[in-house]
Amino acid sequence: MAKKAIKCSKMFDSTTSTVKENVVIFTEGDKITAVVPMAEAKYEDCEVIDLTGKFVTPGLCDCHMHLASNGEGSSMGTAPYQTAGDATLHAVNNVKADLMAGFTSVRSCGDHGYLDVAIRNAINRGELAGPRLMVCGVAIGSTGGHADSHYNPYIEADAFMSGYAADGPAEMMKAVRYNIKYGADFIKFMATGGVMSLGTTVGAQQMSLEEMKAICDTAKLYGLTIATHAHGTSGINDAIRAGVTSVEHGMLMNEEGIELMKEHGTTLVPTLIAAERIIVKGKEIGSPDWMIAKAKQVFDSATHNFKRCIEENIPIAFGTDTGTPFNFHGKQAYEFELMCRYGMTPAQALTSATKVGSQLMRKWDQVGSIEPGKFADVVAFDGDPMEEIQAMTRCCFVMKGGEVYREA
Repeated sequence: MAKKAIKCSKMFDSTTSTVKENVVIFTEGDKITAVVPMAEAKYEDCEVIDLTGKFVTPGLCDCHMHLASNGEGSSMGTAPYQTAGDATLHAVNNVKADLMAGFTSVRSCGDHGYLDVAIRNAINRGELAGPRLMVCGVAIGSTGGHADSHYNPYIEADAFMSGYAADGPAEMMKAVRYNIKYGADFIKFMATGGVMSLGTTVGAQQMSLEEMKAICDTAKLYGLTIATHAHGTSGINDAIRAGVTSVEHGMLMNEEGIELMKEHGTTLVPTLIAAERIIVKGKEIGSPDWMIAKAKQVFDSATHNFKRCIEENIPIAFGTDTGTPFNFHGKQAYEFELMCRYGMTPAQALTSATKVGSQLMRKWDQVGSIEPGKFADVVAFDGDPMEEIQAMTRCCFVMKGGEVYREA
């Protein structure tokens, strides 16, 4: 197996959230074998990759994205005219863009017709270039809720929508089992309304505690983690009580919700970029007024709660909701800037996209840090994000599993 030696003048150590200087990463095949001081490195039989002058990090984790969408103003207008084949082709290009931006591990949080399962399998077989994918299949929602269709009732939406509408605990259990049957790695459900769904009140709870508990209990029987889309206060709190692993967005969270997260060990995936891009860019790309109004409704609360979760040491995993309006695959590292603008240090933001993200994905033993025995997922950036966080948007080198996909 090919041996490589990667020379680093600066390397982010996610185990301590510090920067190591002048080290060499040794890899063999798809694994890291050693990390040693540069002065002690021996390069016999190694291909040397010189990343001095770059900022090196573990491969990044994006814990919330949608594979088939890529920043359109509103999916409501295009979905009826898009086949499953169209969506899959979009997804193939999008995952390549994510990989080239340094995201080597990704959690896909709901897409059309199990295309995420197909993309994951193709990447695992080596047929496509893309991140390591953890997929949920289709998101579970209630009738008329955030995951459901809001088209003419005579349009059959199932083929192109990303949701499974169910009602009552028994139907929720069946929805979980249905997703597992078709290849889901984790379960995603919609506890409340959303910014991008017509006809739903963004803060309204859309499932009962009993329905959420049926989802969580069933998923846990199969050993799966559970993510919930949740903006509204009561929906967030009941989802945590029901046993979710992560709250996605969490924008109208209250102090009770923060205490519940501490008590249950729940992770927050804030996705600040999703609402911010709609507010700033939605009008010019054709996002409807109702969507922009809902984004404005939740954003100030979202940034406040983000700061409170930092203060209370709630686990915060990097996630971007990539695919939402003006939120493009391969460009989602802007989230780092927002996280720092609203309360994180650069080291905390990088830790959220490495250690915390991989822990949420239950892959910390494989990825998320540059350590012997882990996959050789190594990326690099032009500039030092400890001094200028915008450097995270300038990915210049990507290695996944020991294979170089982007050369510095």
